[in-house]
Amino acid sequence: MTRELQAVDGRPTAEPLLVLSDVSRIYGQGELAVRALGPVSLELRPGELVAIMGPSGSGKSTLLALAGALDRPTSGRVTVDGRDLASLSPAALAAMRRARVGYVFQDLNLLPGLTALENVALPLELDGHPLGAARAEARRRLEQMRLGALIDRYPDRLSGGEQQRVAIARAFVGPRVLLLADEPTGALDTLTGELVMRQLREQCDEGRTVLLVTHDAGHAAWADRVLFLRDGRLVDESTAAAGFRPSLLDAAPRTES
Repeated sequence: MTRELQAVDGRPTAEPLLVLSDVSRIYGQGELAVRALGPVSLELRPGELVAIMGPSGSGKSTLLALAGALDRPTSGRVTVDGRDLASLSPAALAAMRRARVGYVFQDLNLLPGLTALENVALPLELDGHPLGAARAEARRRLEQMRLGALIDRYPDRLSGGEQQRVAIARAFVGPRVLLLADEPTGALDTLTGELVMRQLREQCDEGRTVLLVTHDAGHAAWADRVLFLRDGRLVDESTAAAGFRPSLLDAAPRTES
């Protein structure tokens, strides 16, 4: 449940869902040390879609990994949903990652021996949800991605773009509050990319928080804020163009692809 603070302009303001406080990540030691990120501080609130842009090697993927507890900072603190990640045991950290954070990374990580439906349902099954309920939720999410006709296909029978949408559907299932997406539209055509951005926007409208890495300024325009990274540091922030939302989907026929 979202915790609320004092109202601003008549609307309640929720506490931040994701907080990075003076976070740095350094790989190696001594003369071989490489600073991949930081120090960086930022806050994301429930319902926000925040895009990160920057050149290759600027620290975008490192920031996502730290935000999702896939890596630990060298210094600083990461808090998700009010919980300091450094205070969690390995078991509690794994449970939090599985149940509260959805990931869409560039390597996708689909299991080749499972169908699209089984891949999407797996996180729910691992958390003890009944098989029927888990697969019903998985089917709904796949249909949102216009993959309803392909649920029984294995990953090697899907195109790269279809595999990408399966991975996105998997990130949406369950009670996740934070979605982390690293170039989720990279393998998609323009129309399907807009479908994905609209789905991410709808997840935020339902109260989830999305942190998105993208190189596409048109996709970043779906965000509430755009952060710019360079050499591991935040160098600028802007508010996305108010009211600008690409409308290709509105003009396109709705077909499975």
